[in-house]
Order: sequence, then C-alpha cells, then structure tokens
Amino acid sequence: MRASMTTYRDAGVDIDAGDEFIDRIKPLVRSTFRPEVLTDLGGFGGLFRLQAKKYEDPVLVSGTDGVGTKLKIAFLMDRHETVGIDLVAMCVNDIAVSGAEPLFFLDYFATGKLAVPKAEAVLKGIAEGCRQAGCALIGGETAEMPSMYADGEYDLAGFAVGVVDKPKIIDGRTIAPGDVLIGLTSTGLHSNGYSLARRVLFEQAKFTVTSRVPELDRPVGDVLLTPTRIYAKQIMALIQECPIKGIAHITGGGITENLPRVFPPGVRAQVRRSAWKVPPIFDVIAKLGAVAQDEMYRVFNMGIGLILVVPSDAADTVIQRATALGDRAHRIGHIVAANDGKPLVEYVE
Repeated sequence: MRASMTTYRDAGVDIDAGDEFIDRIKPLVRSTFRPEVLTDLGGFGGLFRLQAKKYEDPVLVSGTDGVGTKLKIAFLMDRHETVGIDLVAMCVNDIAVSGAEPLFFLDYFATGKLAVPKAEAVLKGIAEGCRQAGCALIGGETAEMPSMYADGEYDLAGFAVGVVDKPKIIDGRTIAPGDVLIGLTSTGLHSNGYSLARRVLFEQAKFTVTSRVPELDRPVGDVLLTPTRIYAKQIMALIQECPIKGIAHITGGGITENLPRVFPPGVRAQVRRSAWKVPPIFDVIAKLGAVAQDEMYRVFNMGIGLILVVPSDAADTVIQRATALGDRAHRIGHIVAANDGKPLVEYVE
C-alpha cells in the first residue's frame, strides 16, 4: 500500500501562511519608504541608493540589536503592537549617537509556528518605529522553525544602517573638563534590565501583569511594555543647530557603563542624581527587590535615555532646543579631569 505524500506543512512549516503574511505587511513596509528605496518587498535583497553627492566623505554606520526579555511581557499580555518600536529604537538610537542619519532597517522575526495576525501586529510596530526614526524598512526575514520556540512565542532582531559625513562624526574626542551633561528623559525601562525586573516583580513580589501598586498609575504590565523612546530625529536636529561633543545611548549597563563609552582619555563625569525625577517603576523594583542603588544605575537607565555632552556655554540652548523637539531635558552633571582614585562616573547628590 502506497504511503501518503509528506509535505512541509506536516513538518510544521506553513508556506501559505508565510505568503499571506507577506501580502498583509506590504502596505506597512511601503509606508516607511524613502525616495532612495529602489525595490519592493519580496526580492532577495533590498536596494537603497545612497545619495553620496550630499556628503563630503560619507561614512556608513551600522548597528544590530534585539528586544531581549521584554518580549516575555508581550507574551504574558498578548500585546504585540509596540515591541517592534522597541526593536527599531535599540538599533537606530545606537547609530544616531555617532551623528549618523538612519537610512534603512531590516528585521528578523523567528517563531515556532507563524501566527499571521500576531506577526502582523509586530510588523506594525516595526513600521511605526521606522517612521518615527525616518528610515525605510527595506526587507527582513520571517523564519518558521518548529520546536525551536515555545507555543505562541517568537524572537526579534533588527539591523540598521545610517550615514554621516566623516568630518561630522560625533566620537567624543573633544570632550574636556568643564563640559556639561544634558540628559534626555526615557519613557521607562526602554528595553534593558527586564531579566532583573521580571525576577523582582513576578518571582519575588508575585505580581501579575494586571497588578496595580500605589506608586504606578497603570497596571505593572502596561508600565513595563511602554515603548522605547526613539531619539534619532531629535539628534539629527540638535547636531545641526548645537555644538554636541558626545552622545551616549543609555542601554544595558545604565549610565555607569554607557556614558564612559564616549570619553577620551583623561576625563570622567560627575552625575547629580537629584537633577531629575526617577520614574516610580525604578523605585518599586529597588524597594521590592532590595536592589542597591549602585546596582540600579548599572542595570537600568533610571529615567535618562540619552546623554549629550556639550560645552558649558551651549547647555541652556541645547536644553531649550531639546524641549522644543519634544524631550524633557535636564542638566545632570559635568565633565572633570580623570583621577586614578575615582570611577569614570561618580554620582553626587
């Protein structure tokens, strides 16, 4: 007796679902296109024509990142419209701090079994993030891998490419004692520290995503799922109008680890913790988990998502301009000469 024919769907991969997904997201992808995009979705590669004549000496800047265990919050809440914004933010903020304008973005979406509505919700967030950053979503990969992921779960990665004129690269080399630190506020945890946050809030405190605590104005899950702030357009505007010496994206490692990444030899920073109001979610985590203050500032952004290093005589102008662009900005410290006995980031009250 002849055995029935085995198909890819029998092995857990649904090609028809993948085709449906591509058809449904084409309008989303096209909504992010810039004039330089030469290809539509569905080709083997995305073509982007670099307008090299706009630059004296164009330098491409690339970055890649993911969303981390913040995805676990999306799974618990079955809400998937915003993690795509997080994905774009983590990549484009990283390349924008060097002065690079984000040009295009690609995503990687991997899951055990493709659920088209859920995947489409994720792509809506990615497209929204690209629109916020001003970059084009020119391609990506959707991988359906049975048995690789728990039911209903997926993983995300992103890749961004930008361009900056070589003479205008922001690399921190001119940072000197007396320069001022301007902090732009974050929208919350952004996309870092979620392993510690989940351990404290869900394992130790036994909260659920719907739990409410007096310090927070929304359920815990809503607070944790708040999208990462995309600073790319603000950075592009500020560097055109203000003398910016260095920019640090405050991601994993917090202010303690990320700010020194833009320092030249011979300098360190004094950061004044009282200069801004720390969002209550961080106080909740610190209190419930008995997490030391120094550890909090090494793990989380503590309410500051971006730090600009500027000459002292430009600080007020930068604060005013950043505020006009939609960001709350604070003078949070200054640069001093390095001292072998002091850390590169010293916190003062």
